[in-house]
Amino acid sequence: MSLIKACVIAFSMYSKIPVPQFAWKDKDMRYVMFFFPWVGIVIGAVTMLWAWVADHFTCGRPCFVLIGVAIPLLLSGGIHVDGFLDTMDAFHSYQDREKKLEILQDPHIGAGSVISLVLYYLIFLAAFTQLNRRDILALMAAGYYLSRILSAIGVVTLKCAKTEGLLYLFADKAQERVVKTGLYVQLVLCAAFMLWQSLLAGGVVLLGGIATFFYYRYRSYRELGGITGDTAGYFVTVCEGVTAVLLAVLSVV
Repeated sequence: MSLIKACVIAFSMYSKIPVPQFAWKDKDMRYVMFFFPWVGIVIGAVTMLWAWVADHFTCGRPCFVLIGVAIPLLLSGGIHVDGFLDTMDAFHSYQDREKKLEILQDPHIGAGSVISLVLYYLIFLAAFTQLNRRDILALMAAGYYLSRILSAIGVVTLKCAKTEGLLYLFADKAQERVVKTGLYVQLVLCAAFMLWQSLLAGGVVLLGGIATFFYYRYRSYRELGGITGDTAGYFVTVCEGVTAVLLAVLSVV
């Protein structure tokens, strides 16, 4: 029962998919990070379903691309993009560590985050227009799973910048050995699927995701002294952008 509740909490927190509501207890939060990547599976599945619908009903390319890019936002509720915005404000403030942590908690957004988000989605849209092969699109769909697996691994392995907040709560309550093992198993399965789709493209996307993870660790430690819930969302967003750009390049070379 705790596993089912943990899965429900994961979808309640990290998606807009309707799930039953109940009071959260400590024992129910121990495995939330294990189920968090499953939101990415749903996003990827809906993306592939949309590709089939768009092809079956001969939707125009602009319609396919715009809705395809909107699907992760619609299903996640933009929670990771919110973290991206807050993180960009903090990183671009060029203040000391304590001030940056304060900025992460500020509900307002600044010019740095808005400019970064516009640039991000212009690049993401441009990349998504090039994903016109089924195997490449399948790798993009798997990329939504990969980004969340790596983000969850970060939550249970990297140092938290604060000893409070939701991310610290989930990291603190996680059954470390079980959750880590489960996440690494999911990473292996995701990698196997990507390499099965395409040895070259799948390998490049995996390397890109891992490289992004280590950049995320380096930047978070340098700027903030560790990760936060906002930087975890920042990572998911950046990792998906890197995946889209790499696949776009691979699809035209």
